[in-house]
Amino acid sequence: MGMSVGPGGGSKEAEVMVEINTTPLIDVMLVLLIMLIITIPIQLHSVNLNMPVGTPPPPTEPPQVVTIDVDFDGTIYWNGDMIANKPALEARMIEASGRAVQPEIHLRPNKLAEYKDVASVMASAQRLGLVKLGLVGNEQFVK
Repeated sequence: MGMSVGPGGGSKEAEVMVEINTTPLIDVMLVLLIMLIITIPIQLHSVNLNMPVGTPPPPTEPPQVVTIDVDFDGTIYWNGDMIANKPALEARMIEASGRAVQPEIHLRPNKLAEYKDVASVMASAQRLGLVKLGLVGNEQFVK
């Protein structure tokens, strides 16, 4: 009496298992992933600034304010006086930047002024060393 083990049929060989056991591979991958996460340095998304300490002394005199208006057609006004051309504007900016205490420059563009005209004034001010520059009248652009 014989006992047959395996699939039916007398002379067939046992089927080869073609599937890989993936459990150990997954375990190794998880261990490597955890090690990678632990070894990566923490990224800080901050900018380090050197801020002044204490309270600044109050100004001895109020700052001088120069208003530069840029009209819709590109005309530039310095404290209400029309500037003929860009070299005349830059001459006034050079004079203002050469003072011991620079005046505050308030740039007020018209709502219909082209961007290139306003950007040109800002670029000239930066290139000539004016550091106290600000845009005023922004409420006209809010809908």
